[in-house]
Amino acid sequence: MSNHDQHGHGGHHAPTSFWRKYVFSTDHKVIGLQYSITAMVFLLLGFCMMLLMRWQLAYPGQPIPIFGKILSEALVTGDGVMLPEFYNMLGAMHGTIMIFLGVVPLAVGGFANYLVPLMVGAHDMAFPKINMASYWVYFIGGVIMLASFLMPGGAAASGWTSYPPLSVVANNAQTWWILAMVFLITSSLLGSINTIVTAIHLRVPGMTFMRWPVLVWAQVVTAFLLLLAFPPLEAAAVLQLMDRVAGTSFFLPSGLVVSGEILKVSGGGNPILWQHLFWFLAHPEVYVLILPAVGIVGEIIATNTRKSLYGYRTLVYSFVFLGFMSFIVWAHHMFMTGMGTTLSSFFQATTMIISIPSVVIVTTYLLTLWGASIRYNTAMLFALAFLPMFGIGGLTGLPLGLTAADIHLHDTYYVIGHFHYVVAPGTLFALMAGVYFWYPKVTGRMMSEKLGKLHFWGSFVAINFIFMPMFIMGMSGVSRRLYDQTQYAHGKVTQPLNVVMSWAAWALLVMQLPFLWNMMVSWKKGKRVENDNPWEATTLEWAAGSPPPHENFTKPVDAYRDPYTFGLGKHEFAPQFLKET
Repeated sequence: MSNHDQHGHGGHHAPTSFWRKYVFSTDHKVIGLQYSITAMVFLLLGFCMMLLMRWQLAYPGQPIPIFGKILSEALVTGDGVMLPEFYNMLGAMHGTIMIFLGVVPLAVGGFANYLVPLMVGAHDMAFPKINMASYWVYFIGGVIMLASFLMPGGAAASGWTSYPPLSVVANNAQTWWILAMVFLITSSLLGSINTIVTAIHLRVPGMTFMRWPVLVWAQVVTAFLLLLAFPPLEAAAVLQLMDRVAGTSFFLPSGLVVSGEILKVSGGGNPILWQHLFWFLAHPEVYVLILPAVGIVGEIIATNTRKSLYGYRTLVYSFVFLGFMSFIVWAHHMFMTGMGTTLSSFFQATTMIISIPSVVIVTTYLLTLWGASIRYNTAMLFALAFLPMFGIGGLTGLPLGLTAADIHLHDTYYVIGHFHYVVAPGTLFALMAGVYFWYPKVTGRMMSEKLGKLHFWGSFVAINFIFMPMFIMGMSGVSRRLYDQTQYAHGKVTQPLNVVMSWAAWALLVMQLPFLWNMMVSWKKGKRVENDNPWEATTLEWAAGSPPPHENFTKPVDAYRDPYTFGLGKHEFAPQFLKET
């Protein structure tokens, strides 16, 4: 049955009440916006937690200005100085919120929900009610995660990796952390099933797999990663929950001493088992963050260079190979756990291999740019910045994948610099590019280019001043989890870098204000688009209205050609939905 036949019935009417239209909606576009807005709020919260940590790192033992008096005495001293326990809470919750409540929901829940059905010509997701459930399960998980701050003793403080045995004997907020993670994982599973079925089953006639836009390929591979990698962590979370509340010992070893006394549990568990289960998810999770970003950048580069993407099939094969390889590299996070030489050599080799498709992807994009007449709008600037930032993140990861180098660099600031170059100026820049690029499709209005370029250049400078010094600190041996680095001689040497990084972080916050203003004001007062395809792009979503109506397309659409076709016949560009040549 074709997509036209499936959706050509009259029962799919737009809801009329406010609650059904905007709150408990089954429309993929509304759910995509719900995910996007909620994720951006969480990103801002997680960012603010990092800003508090940066004050402590730059000025250890100094009272926190303004907020020091507001925070309770359980979190800071009476004169506003941050307590070490509060610093640990901020560290754990910053990592958890930014990844599981911010970047992944925005990249997957937001962009996949809104764009995948439009890009394959579908009228909605395959399972609209499951789609609605995925958002609300995610929302509940986020509320539980934030509510843990209200627990006696504060929020979870065992790191975003939640390593046992510390996480098993920690305060009650850790139980809330686990429950929140179960909700968030369930949400991702529901969403990934929807993305896969929609992209494969609801394609319009002519939309073969090799006519999918690269963003659809990226989102489908990402959905498979979520579907296959998240269940082990959900199982591990339940096991850790049982260790905490039911007296089991899945992760607790025998003879564990806590506060000077032997812990009265049966023992026999293994903390390393948690690491295996956690990193089996958390390394594919890195590509869950990267692949949607790479897909977004591909769409923007093709449109703004007016060229077909160089080596489209090679790109697709690289996505698939990257997804497959991401499942057999996880233990490179665990070289320091005492694994044998043979096993560590295997994971070292697979880590080097997985860098190859990443290099292929960046190279194809650079070759697409070669000789092009590039349009430097805000979306393109963010997309172009993604390439060197992602490159720095990838290249700095290679020493961490080598067992000998990792001995010295493990758990230092070098690791934080590497990971954040991939995710912050990498993935987040790509997501910002996507917001600027598809904003006119979502709202029917353009964002201000002047404010957009101010946002880009300010963010680009500030973010490099935050993360580049981390490589110097890491190679100096400074540990990533120190509350006060000046307690150590080698930490005192690099302390001036902490001041620079902190001021850059506060500057980065200031540079988000033009973006927030631009996004909110343009929704009502931005320049109206002159047509439904203001960028003169070639993929199917631009056949829909701006903003798209409830059923996306007012008339049937087909895919007549490859996704990136420029200079065909009498046309400067030939969209997939254009029949004549």
